[in-house]
Amino acid sequence: MPFFLNRSGEGAGEQPLWKDEFSVFAADERYVNRRQLTKFLTLTSFAMLAGNLWILARSWFRRAASFPARVVAHAGDMAVGGVTIFHYPGPQDDCILVRTGADAYVAYSQKCTHLSCAVLYSRESGCLECPCHKGYFSLTDGRPLAGPPPRPLPRVLLARRGGDLVATGIDLGERS
Repeated sequence: MPFFLNRSGEGAGEQPLWKDEFSVFAADERYVNRRQLTKFLTLTSFAMLAGNLWILARSWFRRAASFPARVVAHAGDMAVGGVTIFHYPGPQDDCILVRTGADAYVAYSQKCTHLSCAVLYSRESGCLECPCHKGYFSLTDGRPLAGPPPRPLPRVLLARRGGDLVATGIDLGERS
């Protein structure tokens, strides 16, 4: 029969040492000791660091990504003040194209920067409007004019090739 010692160094008989060290009493389990708290805080800090590094890496690769050139409209088909909805860069990414003058076109992502509601062109106010929470964006540069949107709309870069308007990229940079 093996001999076990308890904390005081006295023989415990049949009681193994791990039972003396391990809390099996429900009343003692509600307390967190320093070692458990330190372990939790360390693991949580490492998890947050890993998450922030992941977000940083994604933003670097997103900026480095090349966008395909895609014809989005024919220049002569739209009237001044006309609107066209198109998908760029992928089929799930809705964008809005507005003809603002005889030779002037602007295009933005159609997702509001507040809660991703669809942004629409308002001829009366001459700006882009998010009807969900009454957010307004400037038609010239996409910056928020009123309402809850915190950031400007991502601008779709356009080029004219003959009679076609071609989307060549997206400006993800913050404008103030």
